Amino acid sequence: MKKFLITLFIFIFGAIQTTHADPELRDYNGVELPAGTFIQVISLQEFSTLSSDEKTPLKFIANNDTFLFNTNVIPKGTVFFGKIEKKHEPIIGTNASMTVRITKLRFEDGYENPIYGYIYTNNNCLIGGEMTAPETYNTLPHYHKGICRHYLGVLQWVPGPTRKMGEHVTVAPGAELLIMLKGPAYITHSLSN
Repeated sequence: MKKFLITLFIFIFGAIQTTHADPELRDYNGVELPAGTFIQVISLQEFSTLSSDEKTPLKFIANNDTFLFNTNVIPKGTVFFGKIEKKHEPIIGTNASMTVRITKLRFEDGYENPIYGYIYTNNNCLIGGEMTAPETYNTLPHYHKGICRHYLGVLQWVPGPTRKMGEHVTVAPGAELLIMLKGPAYITHSLSN
């Protein structure tokens, strides 16, 4: 009986110790932001295809809170870090272009979290790369049917066979951009209010 009471006492004392030994955790289990989520950011510096390269660190800051249901996952003021992944020089007929990859984010309290995203554009996340203006214009007669089956002609300007030299692309500081997540982001941290 004495051994049973000692075992029971040790068991109860151990259970009390383990419940008090656990730290008080916040009511937050982490959130998974799905791929394709857009996050509004502002560029903190100027970068371009002329002066920046693949080693230049880029910083962006969130200008709005990003919510997933009722949870503020990415608060306003979160800093995003990235780099230029690919850069193409300007050529005749096409402006310079670059793609910017976002690698991590840092909350206001200093906690960092890796993410996989790109600066979004309508051109498959490629900043720049537009076709340049024609170098010359030629005139071409254009006929259309007038009154009583008489054909009237007008001269019309059409682009010539050559294009202008492309220009470098620059993103100004303070430019509003969108980050699109290419993979799910596992956010395991939130700021307590």
